[in-house]
Amino acid sequence: MRVVKLIGKAIKDSAQVLKEGGIVCFPTDTIYGLLALASDREAVERLYSFRRPSGRPFLLLIPDAGWLDLLGLRYGWVHKELVRSFNITFIFYKKNRVPFYLTQGRKSLAVRIPPLDTHVAELLYHLGEPVVAPSANPEGQKPATTIKEAQSYFGNLVDLYVDGGKKEGKPSTIVRALGAYGLRLIREGNVPFGEVLKLRNKILQRKDMFLLAREVIRLLQ
Repeated sequence: MRVVKLIGKAIKDSAQVLKEGGIVCFPTDTIYGLLALASDREAVERLYSFRRPSGRPFLLLIPDAGWLDLLGLRYGWVHKELVRSFNITFIFYKKNRVPFYLTQGRKSLAVRIPPLDTHVAELLYHLGEPVVAPSANPEGQKPATTIKEAQSYFGNLVDLYVDGGKKEGKPSTIVRALGAYGLRLIREGNVPFGEVLKLRNKILQRKDMFLLAREVIRLLQ
């Protein structure tokens, strides 16, 4: 177990630990999270063993919206724009090719893109692939707001702790994507659900205006 400050080589060191199959406690775009490479089945299953014995699927932090296709998720084009616009968690129904250890047999998977100006986004850039990222707390307990709290929870079970100071942000808002552009609120957190709906409606209005303009041009030809 190592503890490092979020300065200097901390991000590169974190990426190296993750690539070697380790688990890292890291400040995400919302609160402290426990990270493991989503492609590393052994690391993910080790994280399940002490972080979420119930087996509920973990959230995935993804580098960009292209991973919606790479992960085999079902989404509408409106959903893709919303994923790019908000650092909130979206739950998408999956296609069959998503590995079982990531979904735990469920029919959906939760993903989020961190804002580009965050340290965790920089970490994802170095990795070039998603990480699983549950909050840094045992199941049913409050999320750690400091590295000391995280250490008191997990001790040597975590390979690297990255100290980014006190993190008291709200957990992310969670919405489920339905159909072509539907949304269902699961949990309101860092972003008001009303803001998400407002942008969704604006996107749909832009589409309606585009289709109307295209039809007018067709009629004038």
